[in-house]
This record gives sequence, C-alpha cells and structure tokens, in this order.
Amino acid sequence: MANNSSRWLRKALCYSLFAVAGWSSSAIPTFAAEATEAETAKLVVQMIPAYHVAQKGVDDRISSMLLDNYLKNLDPAKLYFQQADIDEFSSSRLTLDDALKAGDVQFGHDVFKRYRERLKVQLTKAHDLIDASHDFTVDETLTIKADDLPWARSQEEVDERWRKRIKYDLLQFRLDGESEEEARKRLHSRYRTVQRNIEQMKSSDILEFYLTALTTCFDPHSTYMSPESAEDFDIQMRLSLDGIGASLRSEDGYTVVQEVMKGGPAFKDGRLKAKDKITGVGQETGEIEEVFEIKLSDVVRKIRGKAGTKVRLRVQTGLTSETQVYEITRDKVELQDQEAKGEIIETDDRVGRTGKIGIINLPSFYRDFGANPNEGKSAAVDIEKILLGFRDQGGVDAVVVDLRGNGGGALSEAIEVSGLFIDQGPVVQVKEPSGRVKELADEIPGALYTGPLIVVCNRMSASASEIFAGVIKDYRRGIVIGDSTTHGKGTVQNLLPVAARQAFRVFNGADRGRLKLTIQQFYRVNGDSTQNRGVRSDVVLPSILDHIDEGEAGLDNALPFDQIRNARYAAGKLVPADVVATIQKNSETRIKADGEFQKIEQGIARFLERKNRKELSLQESVLKAERETDKAIVEEEKKQMGDVEENKEDAEIFPKNFYNDELTNIALDYIAGLDGKLTVRK
Repeated sequence: MANNSSRWLRKALCYSLFAVAGWSSSAIPTFAAEATEAETAKLVVQMIPAYHVAQKGVDDRISSMLLDNYLKNLDPAKLYFQQADIDEFSSSRLTLDDALKAGDVQFGHDVFKRYRERLKVQLTKAHDLIDASHDFTVDETLTIKADDLPWARSQEEVDERWRKRIKYDLLQFRLDGESEEEARKRLHSRYRTVQRNIEQMKSSDILEFYLTALTTCFDPHSTYMSPESAEDFDIQMRLSLDGIGASLRSEDGYTVVQEVMKGGPAFKDGRLKAKDKITGVGQETGEIEEVFEIKLSDVVRKIRGKAGTKVRLRVQTGLTSETQVYEITRDKVELQDQEAKGEIIETDDRVGRTGKIGIINLPSFYRDFGANPNEGKSAAVDIEKILLGFRDQGGVDAVVVDLRGNGGGALSEAIEVSGLFIDQGPVVQVKEPSGRVKELADEIPGALYTGPLIVVCNRMSASASEIFAGVIKDYRRGIVIGDSTTHGKGTVQNLLPVAARQAFRVFNGADRGRLKLTIQQFYRVNGDSTQNRGVRSDVVLPSILDHIDEGEAGLDNALPFDQIRNARYAAGKLVPADVVATIQKNSETRIKADGEFQKIEQGIARFLERKNRKELSLQESVLKAERETDKAIVEEEKKQMGDVEENKEDAEIFPKNFYNDELTNIALDYIAGLDGKLTVRK
C-alpha cells in the first residue's frame, strides 16, 4: 500500500547513512560475528530474490556494490579510512556474496574494527583541534561532497581534512554569534556524546549496518532492522501521532528534516522546514543534548513524547546554515488537520477576468482503516462532499485539485478519488515479485465532475499523488501544472520477519529482526512507471523547489524508470495538444512580465550557482556573504509558496499571491481553449 506510513518508514529508518566520529580510549569493545548472525545472514540472502520486486539475487555485482555501500555508510565524509585500508578491503570485493550465502559476516565486523581504530585516533586529535587557534581571514576552502575527494593516502592528509572540518564548525558558530568559549564547549560536548553512543554499540548494531548496506544495493528503501530496531519501530509506530509531526533521515551524521507533516505541531508552529538539520535536542528544562552523528532512532526517541510536553530543537537551517532554537509543544497529529478543504473563488477579484473556479486542497490521500467504514475519515468521501457543494452553489467553470506537498496516502483512496473524475476503468497497474501485473480499477460507472480539471503538483507530490496525476494525464481528463515533474516514487515496501521461507507468514522461530523490502512497483495505465521520472507537468512554472534534489532520481541505487504494456482504457478529448501549447506560451509571456516571477528566476539562477559549487569558503567574510545570498533565496522561495504564515492552522486554502494568480490565469485559459476562444497572448 502506497501510504504515508510507507514514506515515513523509508525516511525514519535510513540507519545506513549513520556516521560516527570517535571511540573512547578505554572500555573499547571487541566485535566478532556471533553464531546466531550466520543464520540471519543466510535467511536475508534467501529472502531478497524471493520477495524483492527486482527478482535479483546476491551475486558478484552486488558483492562489489556492498563493499562500496558499507564503506560509504561508515565513512561518508572520507575522514577515517585511508587508501591503504581501501586497497586491503578491496581484495574481498567479489567474494562477499559467497561469504554471506554461507552465513559469514565476519568481514563486516573486521572492517568495523578498523574503523573503530581510526576513530579512536581522530577523536583525540579532534579535541586538540577544537582548542587550537584558527585564522578565519585565510583564503582556503572545504570540499563539500566526499564523492569529489579521493581516499586520503596518509595520516597527514586525514589530519588536514579534520582541521578544516573543525574550523568550519567553529566558523558556523562564530557567524551565529556564539562566543569562542561557547563554540568550543559545544563541539567538545558533541564528540563526548558521540563517544558515549559508540561505547554502547553491540554486535547486532554492526550486523544491521552491514546487512542494510546489502539491502540498499537493490534499492534505497529496502533495509534490515535488528530485533532491537524492530522493537523501536513498533514503539514509534504506536506513538507515531504523538510528537512534533516531522519525518527525519540521517545524512552524513546529521539528523535532517525530510518532511514536516501537515496538521502536526511543527507545521502549525511554522518554523521547522524540510532540509533543516537538527543538531541538538532538549526537553522543556535542562541542557540541550548534542545529537550530531547519533543513531537516528535515538534522536527520534528524544524528540518524541507525550502530547502537551515541550521539546527544544537546536536547528541549523537548511540553506542559510544559521543556528536557531525552536521550542515546540508536542501534540497529536489530528486527522481533521489533514483533511481535504474546498472553496470557490471569483476570478474577477484575483486576475480581473471573469470566472468561477472550485479549489480543492488535498494534503494527503488519507483513510481511517481502523474505523467503521461508514464513520472513518476518507479523502474520497470528503472530496465527493466538496464537489457536491460546488454543484449546490451553482456550479463552477473549472476545478483545481492542489496536490502540492501531498506525500501520498492510501492506494484505495487514490483509486476512489480518481473515480470521481473519470468513468470506470483501470487506474494503476501493479507489478509483483513474481512478475505478474494486475490492474486496479475504478469500477463505478460515471464521474461526479466532468468539467475542466487542473491538477497542481510539485517535487514533493509523491506516491498516491503521482497515481492520481498520472490517471488524469493518461485519460486526457485534465492538465497537470507545477514543477517539471513529481517526486518519482513508484514502489511499495512491506515488512517481513527474517525467517525460513515457509515461516514468513507464521513466525515461530527466534527473532532475527525484519526486512523492509520493496515488493511492488506502480505503473500508469499508459504503461509508464511513476518510478524515478514521476509524472511530468503539461505546463511548467518557475520554482526553486524544482531544482532541489528532492526526487527519487537523486537517491543512490534507485530503481530505474521502465515500461510495461499499457492497460486498455478510453482516453478523453479534454487535453487538445494545440490548446496546451497555447496555454504554455501565454503563461511564459505573463511570467516574463511579472516582477515576482522574475525574482524567482533570479533566485533559481543564484541557487543553481550555489548548488553546483564544490567547495565552501573557510574565510569568514566570504562565508558570511554566502549566507546572505542564501537568505535571499529562502525569501524568494517563501514568496512563491504564498503567505509566510502558510503553516498556520487558519491559513487560506488558496491564498492570493503571484503563483496562485498564474494558476488562476492558466485555468481560465484552459476553459477558453476548450470553448475554442483561446488566443495567443502578445
């Protein structure tokens, strides 16, 4: 099922990206593979080809990928291992698959032991570097992406990378207005916290890292959870609606905000944003604990808590890197906060052109499966009520379904919502591990609304949103507007206990953890996968978000786009190619004359320049200026999204701003085009 919990699970369990930064000089554990791990490894290797949608086994190709994945997951910034280590490990590049099939995971423990030794050395030096003097007027740089760096060939080269890393951290604190004493105190605390965390690691943690490095060779959403992590996940799912309402991932040692859930406390507070880095967590009173390079599940546990209590987050903002402290009151994410909302707008008041447009804002394809079918909340039921309300108010000239930021939801709701706008027929095709493809259809004849339809999407529109947008596009039922394409997640994951094949459904053996495997892939009725490419817009509007690497295509080892045979369906005639071409030309003309859109274009240019840079300056005056540029980009992005208070509970459904005004003009052009009255705007 393509639902929000699937997306949240993917984001919340990215343990494979966890990076650690030091070991204690005493009480260092010695890791060796435990006997029980052999059976776990063998079972995992058997389950992957049996249940993963790709139907591929663990072979030499996967063995090579496993080595690279494991090293990258342990040392993503290339701050510990040296080239000599890599050369030694590479002698096993094509034999790890055979070892795993035999239940041998000692390689994972041996590499981790070497990693631990390197960490011990660097931790001591890190504390010395924190206390050392640094000249922030020197013109030098720090390489941003480790992929652009070779492995260090000497200890001196590693030490130099650490010097720059510590200098950059101190400079960030300095630009935030922190005193030198406080900055050093913070960094010392950060690495002492890392040390305590590492000392508590067990053999099962290493097995989890190693086997997750294996599963992510097949796709980025497939992971292995140890029994302890599986138990944490169960607890988190039971408490999933108590907290701040944000999904997190781990990236290069940082806890990064993946998504702020609509209707949740963080959303209503309005400050926390996607791409923000959480560097510290504190309760209502007491000190804020450093969480840099701390296991993601432990960070989540610190943030979660009972409704009504407060949590303090120390946040490094996504683009500007400024440090802020946000106090947020935990609460439940109430379903009604995420429900569909509708309104009719008179376009005269917006753009000076006559028309009535029905707006439907749909935050997610929600469904309360635990409730009585006649009582539980349902996106399809609520949208049906909105459409009937439009009819009761005299009808509308067009309907706009706004899916911006809609991360998905229940597959059944995507099918039922589609059925409100199309006659009966296939909605989505699903490929299973066996290779069998089944069609899921709307079986109710007729459509509730048959007039002009516009679907608005952005890069954050994913999963069920992409199914709906794809249906509207393939049936030529309406036009899709927004970013160049949607998110591009066209897969479904399921949790399976690690067990002998005959015991997958009735699990009676020892607890060996769970596999989250990608078991299905979605295809549109035209045969195209929604995976990787997403659903492309008919009319593209300028957007900074469109250029941020938020899509599936930016993930390592993402399954590729592919095609299957199209389903049998009857496409309509509501999207004439000449009308769409004229709509796009008219939109481009208006955008060129609109000062606010031109600021967005300028913001995109600045963002791309900053995005493509390979190095960060360690010179205070330069980095400060770069921060100011980043702030300007953020402000333009806020303007594009409309009201700066958009996250507030009483935010308008379709606030008046330049972006929504252009959507309104496009809707009016579409209406005119279908009536044969659309002309090219000069």
